[in-house]
Amino acid sequence: MNSIKNIFEKTLISSGSIHITMYSLLEIFLIIVITWLVVWLLKKFLLKSGRLSRVDHSFRYTLFMVIKYTLWVIAISMILQSIGIKLTFLIASSAALLVGVGMGLQQIFKDILSGIFLLFEGVIKVDDIVELTGNVGRVQEIGIRTTKIVTRDHIVMIIPNSKFIEENVINWSTIEDLTRFSVTVGVAYGSDVKKVEELLLSCAGEHPRISKTMKPRVRFENFGESSLDFQLFFYSEHGFWVEWIKSDLRYCIEKKFRENGIQIPFPQRDVYIKHPLK
Repeated sequence: MNSIKNIFEKTLISSGSIHITMYSLLEIFLIIVITWLVVWLLKKFLLKSGRLSRVDHSFRYTLFMVIKYTLWVIAISMILQSIGIKLTFLIASSAALLVGVGMGLQQIFKDILSGIFLLFEGVIKVDDIVELTGNVGRVQEIGIRTTKIVTRDHIVMIIPNSKFIEENVINWSTIEDLTRFSVTVGVAYGSDVKKVEELLLSCAGEHPRISKTMKPRVRFENFGESSLDFQLFFYSEHGFWVEWIKSDLRYCIEKKFRENGIQIPFPQRDVYIKHPLK
């Protein structure tokens, strides 16, 4: 027994306050395994358990991420303590180094801090549909430094978390189920404006993804330079695919206008050429 004890207590590496023994290596291994196992069980319980199906999935994901990072911070602290590194001494001795590194990595620190805010505040959650700098996508994962969103073209965008704090972000999922959208069209001068209104409302009424409870409306927008401008407003709960809905409406409008003799004009210019006097 003494020989086994001596083997585990034998110092493998010693430098200053750092002492690494077989026992400390075993302790580090156990800390990592236990932390990984606890995180795995939490993920299975919080994100996959049917018993918590009433709890919002996004809230469960946020809770899991916060607990996960907290557990790993505690685990790393315990590992450092087990090999003789005191955290207070480490922070004090590396303060100058941390200032220098912080100046160079301030953007990363900003992203990490923003990620913590996003996870705790919950203003943006997994499966939310967001619009940032003209890109619309569904939030796939919120990490501690970056967030992944899947666009309507099924492209995964990795966005630094600070963008969601500093930039104007539209969260379509926090808006009411029905959101108003519009399509603009111009018709030639002399067209029957009441007929135009009738055809536009007919196209909106025929589309299956446009709300029938909140009725579409047509607004005579303006007397344009070469056209009478109209705007068709409609409500839909399918905000993620609204550009395809607008495309369907434009196909329908073009077809109905053509069948009813209503022209969609294009800008025209009259050019006068003056011949020089001989």
